[in-house]
Amino acid sequence: MTDPFLATLLRPEADTVAQDWDRLAAYLAERGMQLETDPAPRQFAGGFANLNYLVRIDGGEAVLRRPPMGPLPPGAYDMGRESKILSRLHEQYPLAPRALHLCEDDGVLGAPFQITEFRRGISCRSELPTEHAGDPAVGEQLGAMLVDRLAELHRVEPAAVDLDDLGKPDGFLERAVRGWRKRANLAIEGWGTEATRKRIERVGEWLDAHRVPDGPASLIHNDFKLDNLLLDPKTLEPVALVDWDQGTRGDGLFDLATLLSYWVRPGDPECMHRMAQMPTDQPGFPSREDAAQRYARATGRDLSDFRFHRALATFKTAVIFQQLCARWHNGGTRDPQYATLGDLADGLLDMARDIIDERTF
Repeated sequence: MTDPFLATLLRPEADTVAQDWDRLAAYLAERGMQLETDPAPRQFAGGFANLNYLVRIDGGEAVLRRPPMGPLPPGAYDMGRESKILSRLHEQYPLAPRALHLCEDDGVLGAPFQITEFRRGISCRSELPTEHAGDPAVGEQLGAMLVDRLAELHRVEPAAVDLDDLGKPDGFLERAVRGWRKRANLAIEGWGTEATRKRIERVGEWLDAHRVPDGPASLIHNDFKLDNLLLDPKTLEPVALVDWDQGTRGDGLFDLATLLSYWVRPGDPECMHRMAQMPTDQPGFPSREDAAQRYARATGRDLSDFRFHRALATFKTAVIFQQLCARWHNGGTRDPQYATLGDLADGLLDMARDIIDERTF
């Protein structure tokens, strides 16, 4: 790897989960595209789930994206949905990369995959770049950017990008409660403890009993957080929003609540800090309350029922970590970090209870 910037984004060759690059090259050649296989494509660093690779096709850089190896939860990691969104959304929302190719034939790489535009940017997860760490001005900039870019997405008219048939916004929140309760119990089958089952039941029953009406339908990302926004390394301005495989139409407040489910603050429970998804406990970042109010001002949304959305999104986040832990228990990965995610999920279920009981926002 001769490009120093790219080298910082990629896993070492030995840590890359290899694909059948020769088979992929033959598949693409049949469609008039030339894949470079020497050197072999490399996997991007970071991330727990989908596998993303930097590939060179017809002399240019692109991203190949496929689901994780092993058994997959029903309906998860939908490459077709993501490709459909990215085929048009960039026209109204410039942060969306363009879709270049979709393959739904499992026979090529063992699962559907897609190829998208590559945009050069850095991904910040648990820490800010060293030169910006602890700078309140950077925290303020990034906190405002996250909320404003989310509000901008929710202002896109789905019909303007031919996505007015995406998903089923009517009954969105009801299906979300039902679906995430079901996924929670499936995820822990065979290894979950009785204490975890009780946590799931307590939160799930409250969500069932306190469902609120769906708000106006927006295009939602469903996993909008800082590390899914690639940033210019010098200015920290966003250059791309990635990971659209959960995208749909639904209540925008659920998208906001998903963002805030990762928005750790000083004094939060240990589980929030263990997630290490966003460095929002650094100086300058606003509180979750202030971020929510900024969104409300930008969109005109009423936050009276937002406690429900917050509890549901935190429950969803807990279940996602349970699903990742299940991959370790079911042999889908041998990475030891996955083995500890069940305890993290339990902490998030307790966090959902704190939100329900109004002990935290």
